[in-house]
Amino acid sequence: MLTFERILQRIESEIAGLSFTNPPASLYEPVSYTLSLGGKRIRPALALMACDIYNNGIEKAILPALGLEVFHNFTLLHDDLMDEADKRRNKPTVHKVWGANTAILSGDAMLIEAYRLIGHTDPSCLREVLDLFTRTAAEICGGQQYDMEFERRNDVTEEEYIEMIRLKTAVLIACALKTGAIVGGAPADEAGHLYDYGIHIGLAFQLQDDLLDVYGDPATFGKNIGGDILCDKKTFLLINALRLADEGQRTTLLDWMGKEAFDPADKIRLFTRIYDSLHLKELTEERIQYYYEKAMSDLAALRVSPDRLMELRSVTDRLMHRKS
Repeated sequence: MLTFERILQRIESEIAGLSFTNPPASLYEPVSYTLSLGGKRIRPALALMACDIYNNGIEKAILPALGLEVFHNFTLLHDDLMDEADKRRNKPTVHKVWGANTAILSGDAMLIEAYRLIGHTDPSCLREVLDLFTRTAAEICGGQQYDMEFERRNDVTEEEYIEMIRLKTAVLIACALKTGAIVGGAPADEAGHLYDYGIHIGLAFQLQDDLLDVYGDPATFGKNIGGDILCDKKTFLLINALRLADEGQRTTLLDWMGKEAFDPADKIRLFTRIYDSLHLKELTEERIQYYYEKAMSDLAALRVSPDRLMELRSVTDRLMHRKS
C-alpha cells in the first residue's frame, strides 16, 4: 500500500507533466496557472487510494484521477468568477488576471481536458466510469445553481442546504473514491460503500469550510476570511443564525444583508459576534462530527483487512482537523 504522501508526490509530478501548448496561448495560460496554484489534491488522491486498496497499485487510475482534478479546478475557476472572488489559494483569481470572458473559455477547455483524461480509463470499465462522472458533473451544476438561488432567499432550511452541498461538493469526492474502486476491480457493493463514505466525508468537509471562512486563519486558509459573509452566501452558519436569532438579531442580519455600501470589516465583525452569541461554531462542529461518524461506519462495512484502510482513515482524520 502506498502512503498518502507518496500518492500526493505522484499526483504533483503528473500534473506538472500536463502540457497545454495548443494555440492560442491566451486560452491555455490560465489553465496552467490554475493547476499550478496547488491545493490539497484530495480528490485524485482518494481515487488512487481506493484503487490501491483493491489493486495493489495505482497505475490504472492515474489518468482518470488527473481528469477529476482538472475538472475540480474547472469548477473552482467558474465558481470564483460567479462569486467575484479576488483570491484563490492566496493568488489572484483567473478572471482578475485575464478577465471574465477568458476565464469562461479557459474553464470550458479544462472541462474538455477532464473528459479527455478520463477517456483513457481501461476499456473494461470505461463506460461505468464515464457514466458516473457525467452524472456527477450534472449534479455539481445543479448544486451550484441551488447555491446561487439561495443567495436570493432568506428562508433556506438546513435540509435544503445539506442537499445543496451534497451536490456541489460531496458528490465529486464520492465519485473519485468510486472511480478508483471501479478501476481497481472492487465488487460493486464495496464501491458503493466507498461512494457513501465520500458523500459523508464531503459533507463534513464543506461544513468545515463554512467554519473556516469565519473562524480560520487567513495565513493558512488560502483566501480572505469572511468572504461568505460579505457575499451573503447561505452557509450552514448563516442559515442557522437566521433560524435561531432573536427578533433584534434577525433584523440586524437582514439589514446588513440588504446593504450595498458598507465597511467589510464591520460586517464580518458584526456577523461573527452574532454567531458567537448563538454558539454556531459549536453547532457546526457537532454536525461535522455527525457526518464523520457516518463516514467511519461506511468504511467499517468494507470487507477488506483493516490494515488496507489505515491510510484512508488517516486522511479522514486530517480532513477533520485541517486549517485550510
